[in-house]
Amino acid sequence: MFDVITMGSATLDAFIETDAANILSVCTTDTKREFMAYPYGAKIEIDNFDFQTGGGAVNAASNFATLGLNASTIVKIGDEVQGQKVVATLENYGVDLSNVVKSKDYKTGFSIILISFQGDRTVLAHRGANANLVEKDINFEAIKNSKWLYLAPLNGNSTKVLDKVAEFAEENNVNLAINVGSSSIKQGKEYLYKILKTAEVVILNKDEATMLTGIHERPDTKTEKFSDEVIHPDIIKMLNELNMGEGRITIITDGKNGAYAYDSKKYYHCGEFPANVVSTLGAGDAFASTFVASLIKTEGDVEKSLKYASVVAASVVEHFSAQGGFISFEEVEKRLNRNPEFKVNII
Repeated sequence: MFDVITMGSATLDAFIETDAANILSVCTTDTKREFMAYPYGAKIEIDNFDFQTGGGAVNAASNFATLGLNASTIVKIGDEVQGQKVVATLENYGVDLSNVVKSKDYKTGFSIILISFQGDRTVLAHRGANANLVEKDINFEAIKNSKWLYLAPLNGNSTKVLDKVAEFAEENNVNLAINVGSSSIKQGKEYLYKILKTAEVVILNKDEATMLTGIHERPDTKTEKFSDEVIHPDIIKMLNELNMGEGRITIITDGKNGAYAYDSKKYYHCGEFPANVVSTLGAGDAFASTFVASLIKTEGDVEKSLKYASVVAASVVEHFSAQGGFISFEEVEKRLNRNPEFKVNII
């Protein structure tokens, strides 16, 4: 029996770092968005580059294994060198390989990650085999014999299996955590809400929460200072709508502003753990998978799990790759002990 099986994407990532990127902010009365921009038609010098394996399911499974859980992963890769690199990474972390699907028809997913001087990133993604995971690829018997199923964001045609997998997990008393992605949201609110009702843990970022609920976080105005609140009232509205009842935990991550959670009883805000940011790629996967692993370790302590997740996410952003900062629970505890002032606000 596995402690956890992850399902989602596997990629080969090309990291490209340059200080030449311009960060543009565009504000309206209702929203604020930032864009990474380069001079049109110019040749841009890069400062650093690297190739690493990644993808939500691979990152999560590797992190679960680092944290001491018996982990497997359901991913679809191509039968080529890129796919071999994904397998080698999983093997190196001690992740079970029995549920990895190799395809002769599709190439392994590939991403180009553009990293700015602030450490934030924009991703250009070719989905490849990731977008073509079908029902016959999935080992349902393995899911049935796992304690947890962690669904990383699915893409393309792969989103069509989401409801079947979620329903199967619920019928077989397998705890379900879903890290919601934009492709799943595009399947429609009614479709996704039906699936969210089956999950013990739902995790998504603020942009995805806005896309799904239609609720926007309003900026401060002359007459209203939302930033004075512990948790922005619009974030609370999002959490309320996305939480599907008692015993369910909903988390919205918000980059530099940390993360918010609601367990149908209390609201939580956990700020960023101190870090020297090199790249934010993989921070979301690290946070989400560590939260679930910590929830298992602490037998449901949301406050502690938020702290642990923030520490591992902070460790990941201090490295160029999405997996370079993975650490053990023992190391997490050491870092928390060195930062006793790091707290979670609860309302």
